[in-house]
Amino acid sequence: MTSTYKTKNSIKNRVAFITGASAGIGKETARLFAREGARLLLCARRVEKLLGMKDELLAAGAAGVHCFKLDVGKVEEVEAAMAALPEEWQAIDILVNNAGLARGLTKVYLDETRNWEEMIDTNVKGLLYVTRVVVPGMVERGQGHVVNLGSVAGRMTYANGAVYCATKAAEKSITEGLRIDLLGTPVRVTTVDAGAVLTEFSSVRFRGDEARVAKVYEGMQPLLAEDIADGILWAVTRPLHVNVSELLLTSIDQANSTMVHRKTV
Repeated sequence: MTSTYKTKNSIKNRVAFITGASAGIGKETARLFAREGARLLLCARRVEKLLGMKDELLAAGAAGVHCFKLDVGKVEEVEAAMAALPEEWQAIDILVNNAGLARGLTKVYLDETRNWEEMIDTNVKGLLYVTRVVVPGMVERGQGHVVNLGSVAGRMTYANGAVYCATKAAEKSITEGLRIDLLGTPVRVTTVDAGAVLTEFSSVRFRGDEARVAKVYEGMQPLLAEDIADGILWAVTRPLHVNVSELLLTSIDQANSTMVHRKTV
């Protein structure tokens, strides 16, 4: 019997929707997908940053780029924005639920409720809102791949990060549940869980307090955004009968969410 096994699933001319694509992992994923010839549907709250990326992505090989402003944590905004997409962008093949953030690092009983609201609205509700709009079309068309951005924080809670860790534990459960719900369809579901990554993440968490940001990565080698983007690209380009359920990535200096090796000078 002759094997028809394919080592790679091409995403050329496929519509890839990446949320939170203006920086960090989302931006690097867009860059790698562009080199593969994907059609890039990009959203973020800072739409001007997306528009500034457009020429670069087209030059890199993207078959098309469409950018729009979106706060995924607002359900009415999600539904309206997706309904208003030009017809040629509505058949989404790959969804990368990347939009997410952390706010604050303190004991849960001393934290500010505004931090909780923002994390839950973006990391949990936003993930659900976008998934609810996009996935029915994938099922109807008989193809699609959902990639959710998780974290080592969703696997092991760390001190002073209870609510952020809870949102990433929720992502893990939602991803597992979605995979179960889609069983029997050709739609694939992946969670990509990362350790410490050198992006705007900590700057956002500490609201621009760069002294606190520096301490996060002090004495260690963190992952880079392109490391995670590379993992996402690898997952979506596996043969269509292969589902990468979970991909866990940490730097060599990190064992889990609580254990980090820091070099002393």
